[in-house]
Amino acid sequence: MSGTPRPASGDDGGRPPKVPSSQGRPPRAPSSQQRPVKAPGSQGRPSKALSSRARTRLAAGTLLAPFFVLFTVAMIVPVTYALWLSLFTEKQSGLGFDGPRTVFDGLGNYAAALGDQAFREGFWVLLGYCAFYIPLMGGGAIVLALLLDTALARARRFFQLALFLPHAIPGLIAALIWIYLYTPQLSPVVAAMEAGGIGFDFFSSEGTLPSIVNIALWEWLGYNVVIFYAALQAVDRSLLEAATVDGAGNWRIAFSIKLPLIRSSLVMVLLFTIIGSLQLFTEPLILSRGSGSAVTSTWTPNMYAYSAAFERNDYGLAAAASVLIALVAAVLSFAVTRFTNRKEARP
Repeated sequence: MSGTPRPASGDDGGRPPKVPSSQGRPPRAPSSQQRPVKAPGSQGRPSKALSSRARTRLAAGTLLAPFFVLFTVAMIVPVTYALWLSLFTEKQSGLGFDGPRTVFDGLGNYAAALGDQAFREGFWVLLGYCAFYIPLMGGGAIVLALLLDTALARARRFFQLALFLPHAIPGLIAALIWIYLYTPQLSPVVAAMEAGGIGFDFFSSEGTLPSIVNIALWEWLGYNVVIFYAALQAVDRSLLEAATVDGAGNWRIAFSIKLPLIRSSLVMVLLFTIIGSLQLFTEPLILSRGSGSAVTSTWTPNMYAYSAAFERNDYGLAAAASVLIALVAAVLSFAVTRFTNRKEARP
């Protein structure tokens, strides 16, 4: 009929055109049993990802091997030997003709160390030392680092070197220098103090602790200043500029922005200072050689262990005392770390 419209050329009544396929059937998906053919020579070769991972592990093992070897030789082996040595003691035979014999004593050396009043009093000395030393060290280092970090500071490199230079001097030499400066009739410092009407005996029972704190401050203050100053240099300067634009003063910027941002460095210095305080040995040992010094051979726990080993030849007692000192240091380190982590977790 002429009134019925016909589809245009190529139009199949609105139905989608058929896609021609070979032999009139749609192509079949490849069978699961069919596997891609590998290129010749590729069998047995590891993939690039595996070879790269193996090279990374080999490089990491090569770089870490010296550390683990040194850590084992300098840390694991001495600690293990000290633990083993602390379980034995030397005893004489009944008549004393056979000489000393090394026998297993269990925890006897630990009980002897804890039962000795001199060993316990050494920790009280350390407590007083930390009460003076840690606030002065931490506060002084922070103040000096903040002063060096201000925009008004001049000759920063000179003052960094001047403050760090005492740390480069060995503790033994530093103690000898201050022994000279503490000795009357020899020290210009004592002479100047006496000329000003100030009389102070650095070797007396009252002056021994401040004298040792002064030596330790002179040695370690600049070291901690450098740590704090390096941390302050990493603070984003845009924050400081924004605070300045908002009208914050130097004190507000220091205590509200700078110090919170270097919290990790503050915790690290506090932890190292506590551990170093428990190892107090060189300064009081040299000071005990001074005339009329109140420092005894068992003034600190480390000096007690040294005296037990090299003056009384009781190596088991010395090892037990050393292990107890290490345990106290570990407990304090854990407590400081746990406390600071809890403070950081608070909103």
